[in-house]
Amino acid sequence: MTIDYDILFCFVDDFCKGFEPWYKRQLISDGLIRRNRPCRLKLSEILTILIAYHQSGMACFKYFYLDLYGNSKGLFHELVHYDRFITLIKTAFPTLVCLLKSLEGEKTEYMFIDSTPMAVCHNLRERKHKTFKALAAKGKTSTGWFFGFKLHMIFNTKGEIIRLVITPGNISDRTPVVDMINGITCKLLGDKGYLSQNLFNQLFDKGVKLITKIRKNMKNCLMEMQDKLMLMRRSFIETIFSSLKCLNTLIHHRHRCPMNAFTHLFAGLVNYQLRSDKPSLHSLDNLIPYP
Repeated sequence: MTIDYDILFCFVDDFCKGFEPWYKRQLISDGLIRRNRPCRLKLSEILTILIAYHQSGMACFKYFYLDLYGNSKGLFHELVHYDRFITLIKTAFPTLVCLLKSLEGEKTEYMFIDSTPMAVCHNLRERKHKTFKALAAKGKTSTGWFFGFKLHMIFNTKGEIIRLVITPGNISDRTPVVDMINGITCKLLGDKGYLSQNLFNQLFDKGVKLITKIRKNMKNCLMEMQDKLMLMRRSFIETIFSSLKCLNTLIHHRHRCPMNAFTHLFAGLVNYQLRSDKPSLHSLDNLIPYP
């Protein structure tokens, strides 16, 4: 896949020019004088490489960087050795979090909420895993057991990320919903995992109408036709998750540092927000129910 480094770098560099001075003013000093030698790579160049990896389609970041180091030196001022770049990755984490926040999609009348597993190792290696030992947990989804985290996301009808929460794998899908929905007024579409009278009442008090399917032993209730048609399109969020994971670059088991792992994750989400081919529901007025 051809990557336009010029456009990507210009976008990231414009953001960093405004972000870096603000971020340095927020730092709290302990009064000690330390050496602060500037790195050969600018922060915007580090971010560009991290985001470009998710556009490359390559499954291994090391091979991607070594290929960039050997064949594309003219694109950057001066690339550092791979081991040095791995050390520099964690410096990009605060910037990526704020960049993702700045790319937050617009709020629409209907929103979709769901979670997807982020496994950090194979189930058979769960007890030997050390990198995320104090952070990850064993959880279960409709596809089976996994050891890792859950990514809870809210999307609008354009397929853009509105809110994101990362929890251990054993946290229920319903737990972070109230905090995620703060400041949002919409009709929220979810699966049966969000069925809860208490959760519905909490969201309703905040101006959010939770819409889900019902179980077989529950009484049916009247629903507006538009809401029912939108609920039939709830599988749209699975298309988004498939689009996020299709290149096998967002989630893998090779991380050796938690900070680098989350930096890698946010770089992938930033890349998704920048894509022009995100899954979306183009027309809400002429929805046709599935046969």
